[in-house]
Amino acid sequence: MRPVEERRGATGGGGAVRDRAPGLPARVGAFVLRTLRNEGRTIFVDPVRRLLGRGPAGLLLAGVAVGGVIFFHALAQRPAGADVVRAVGGVQGDLPLWLALLRTPVSLYVPALDLPVWAGITQLFLAFALAENSLGRARTLAVAYATTLAGTLTARVMIMAGPDRWGFGLPPEAGQVLDTGPSAAVVGLFTYISVVRRAPVVFLLTGGSMVWESIAKPNLAGREHLVAVAAAIVLGLLHGRRRPAWLPDPRGLLRRTKRTKRPKRSGPAGPGGAAGPGSVAAPDSAAPAAPSAAEMPSPRADARVNMDI
Repeated sequence: MRPVEERRGATGGGGAVRDRAPGLPARVGAFVLRTLRNEGRTIFVDPVRRLLGRGPAGLLLAGVAVGGVIFFHALAQRPAGADVVRAVGGVQGDLPLWLALLRTPVSLYVPALDLPVWAGITQLFLAFALAENSLGRARTLAVAYATTLAGTLTARVMIMAGPDRWGFGLPPEAGQVLDTGPSAAVVGLFTYISVVRRAPVVFLLTGGSMVWESIAKPNLAGREHLVAVAAAIVLGLLHGRRRPAWLPDPRGLLRRTKRTKRPKRSGPAGPGGAAGPGSVAAPDSAAPAAPSAAEMPSPRADARVNMDI
């Protein structure tokens, strides 16, 4: 009976001791703090540690992206330079498909002229720096290009559909509007990292801002950003899945290119002394030849010489 009495023991005026569970606000606050702490470690702390270990080489893609944006922005400030930038990296919906695909890699470094370039440069640097130290260079470039290309191709499909197709299509005038440039790659990289690293706060901030942009200012850029978010989600969900058998392994291709080339075997000597295919190269005449069996001294001959002596 003593344990029961201890549980019912009085404090002060004899009230029962009760363990109160934390309320709903306390549990929600603890969940938010735990989520922010985990995201801060996976999104920022781990890449910074890798950057400290790699040194300046870990900012190669970010430096190239920022340098390219600054270069094309400075070049576009002049009339002649603006024509050059548009001809090299300007992607529009009314261009031929082959020309749009040819300009798409350069369009990653062509900023939109109606947006503040320095704010975009900061986002671009942060996105490429985090992605390079979290995903690697090859995957960062692949995700940035894939999300940008998805927005570009979807915009062409919207223009081809026309303005009267379930609110999906666009008028033909949208074919003369330039693509988003590096902003689609930035959105795609942040979304992909948030899906792969399981960062719901970063995902909501990125995806929610794109949805709000498309609602507040419905235009071609907003739709391309939403397409980039959707493409990044699909790529993030496919991350870590088993590679299909019909798809070649890019790492195997890289290993093959790094292998040293084996010496080719020459064939039998043809008319004129040239070696033909499939034959082994003849030994060098300058190398000393091995003595033949006839020239080797016989042990019986050595014994006979000793007996004569």
